[in-house]
Amino acid sequence: MGCGKSTVGRLFEQRGFRRLDSDALVRDRVLTAPEVVAALRGRYGTGVLCPDGTVDRVALAERVFSSEEERQWLEAMTHPRVFALWREALAARPAERWVVEVPLLFEKALENWFDFTVCVACAPAQQLARLEQRGLPRGLAGQRILTQLPQERKIERSDFVLWNEGSPDFLEAQVEHLIQALAGQS
Repeated sequence: MGCGKSTVGRLFEQRGFRRLDSDALVRDRVLTAPEVVAALRGRYGTGVLCPDGTVDRVALAERVFSSEEERQWLEAMTHPRVFALWREALAARPAERWVVEVPLLFEKALENWFDFTVCVACAPAQQLARLEQRGLPRGLAGQRILTQLPQERKIERSDFVLWNEGSPDFLEAQVEHLIQALAGQS
């Protein structure tokens, strides 16, 4: 979160990979499903809904990231739906090269779904600054980061690491190098 996985995902996509953005799937497909909206309304009332009846993701995040029980409840409802969308997309185009953005890859033991893992990392101060630039209050950003595996552990467990503190050109060069290295392994 805040390290650049979506930027890297887009760079892979620009180079011919099919891209699945798990956050976008949650935002655009899972949290818009009528049964999910109804479950959220049933659990939290209208306090997590916008006036038009759609999910207020900021209000929902404030609820679930301040309570381990609520976060687990939400993940138990949303994650199976995300996994089903992954399976559907991958099955529809099995011969394609895919890049899948997964925010909680190691935390949810999902790494075995994939041929290899790439961690996009940066210094914690840079991570917080990026999240604040996106409008996420520092306290909420810190809460969210604390629910994730420490970055050092993600780096240790990943097959490849891209360091995202330099220029956009430097990050792009790292992606190019990785793609070339992967092509050499085929």
